[in-house]
Amino acid sequence: MAYFAALLARSGSGWTVSDLDLDEVEDLDSLTEIMRESVEDDETALLLLEQEDSWFGVVRVDGEDDPRVFVSDPSAAARSAYGEILLSAEGIDYEEDEYDDEEESRPPSAPVGDSELLADLGTSEAELLGMVNEDGLLPTDALDRIAAKLGCAEELESLR
Repeated sequence: MAYFAALLARSGSGWTVSDLDLDEVEDLDSLTEIMRESVEDDETALLLLEQEDSWFGVVRVDGEDDPRVFVSDPSAAARSAYGEILLSAEGIDYEEDEYDDEEESRPPSAPVGDSELLADLGTSEAELLGMVNEDGLLPTDALDRIAAKLGCAEELESLR
């Protein structure tokens, strides 16, 4: 499955944006460690992830704090190794519904995780949840909106 993953590292002058190869990530702990290594002095690191325009996820790491995770559609994410990593985060309560393997038979599920993880960075809980529920808004578009609020939309777009 094709995916897009961008690592955003906060610094005194704004955000540094780079792509992240998730093939080397084994679990949430290894992802968190990579994110921590990308920043200096316990600054904030964000992972913006979308897969085949079916779901998006955001991971936030602040210093040594536990990662905060948001997943837009856990049913879709559960069909992905990368999604399973995010769904393993502490505090995410998701059990896969019993459907057959045909994607069309699975309705989108309600988002899970910390919907307030971007509130102090310009994207409120209502805005984040609104992106999930907005008709016609693709996960790629949602990540673009988040990046615009952070002030790094052009940098994110240059990675695509």
